[in-house]
Amino acid sequence: MPEPASTEPASTEAGDAAGRPAYYAARPGRWRDWWTLLHPPYTAWHLSYVVIGAALAPRVSLGHLLYAVAAFFLAVGVAAHALDELHGRPLRTSIPGWALIAATVVSLAGAVGLGVYGITQTGWILLPFMVAGPVLVVAYNAELFGGIIHNDLGFAAAWGAFPALTGYAAQDGTLGLAAAGGAAAALALSIAQRRLSTPARSLRRRTARVEGTIALADGTVSPIGAEVILAPLEGALRAMSWGLILLAAALAVARLA
Repeated sequence: MPEPASTEPASTEAGDAAGRPAYYAARPGRWRDWWTLLHPPYTAWHLSYVVIGAALAPRVSLGHLLYAVAAFFLAVGVAAHALDELHGRPLRTSIPGWALIAATVVSLAGAVGLGVYGITQTGWILLPFMVAGPVLVVAYNAELFGGIIHNDLGFAAAWGAFPALTGYAAQDGTLGLAAAGGAAAALALSIAQRRLSTPARSLRRRTARVEGTIALADGTVSPIGAEVILAPLEGALRAMSWGLILLAAALAVARLA
């Protein structure tokens, strides 16, 4: 028997249902704000592309892999996210502006320093990557040039394809078909990530109220709330982040063992 149909639309306060600006956000606090700023699952996700790119190279060096991952952690995990928080406070942290600027500058300098070291180890092929990295961080997160790259494709190219290509180049000093294939896969996965995370962010950070119902063919009517919409979006994001992290770990073990 179908459930009795409801004639009243559901009304859910998105702020009450979602609560936090991101599913991984910690409670407000001096040090917890910094944890939230790192976007831990997403940072690990994009560092996984560096590892996957490296694992596709003909030869894999643990030392080269470590400096490449460290450079991207500083550039993406710290600098990009600090600059993004400075630009509108999407995570609602109480980190002072000067601290966010300092984190951006110091982390980018560290990433460039590691890039210079990488050139001494791998060769001049890393020079364009070393230059492009900081430019992408600033241009994307500060929405420079009219925000021309602040979109799905720009996100996927900067934080998906670029890390995979760099991870490969840092290993072998070349770029081959495997590097292109890995970068294309990272690009596609990052576009999928963006398509899921954009509506999830909108619900958590910008939506005040969600109203509506779902009417099934059998006559059942169910209310729609923010959590109903968020659950599949963030469930998929969680699964994809863990999947990429575990895949990268497995590839690293297979190539380095």
